[in-house]
Amino acid sequence: MKSMELKPKLENDLKDAMRANDEVRKRTLRMVLSAIKLAEVDKGKPVDDAALLGILQKEVKMRQEAIGEAERAKRADLAAAAQSELAVLESYLPQPFSEADLEALIKEAIGEAGATSLREMGQVMKTLMPRLQGRATGDQASQVVRKLLS
Repeated sequence: MKSMELKPKLENDLKDAMRANDEVRKRTLRMVLSAIKLAEVDKGKPVDDAALLGILQKEVKMRQEAIGEAERAKRADLAAAAQSELAVLESYLPQPFSEADLEALIKEAIGEAGATSLREMGQVMKTLMPRLQGRATGDQASQVVRKLLS
């Protein structure tokens, strides 16, 4: 899905959630839309594809951290709330890369960067990150890059 279509979709889904009295979806979409609005105000212009996916991934990561903290604090109620928000957010992200697809993409990036050792990992990541487009995290990619370069 193109992100130029994604922001209006988020806004329309928020209206639908308000009509349906879906509190979780409504709360989650409001948080995402406010994060998008904040990014647009900071940049002084509408956000592009990569930035929009970045915002969504950041929100997903925040929920994952919240789940971990809630579980450590033995607060099942907070963990469940964060889990339901996470499910809403993940429905807007593109399908994640399979292990094989991610590895193939990374091998291609290594070839383009001409990397042969871990010292050149930065160059590989620089080439790779724009291609991930919300389908894999930087952490996942860096682990595979390390494995392939070592």
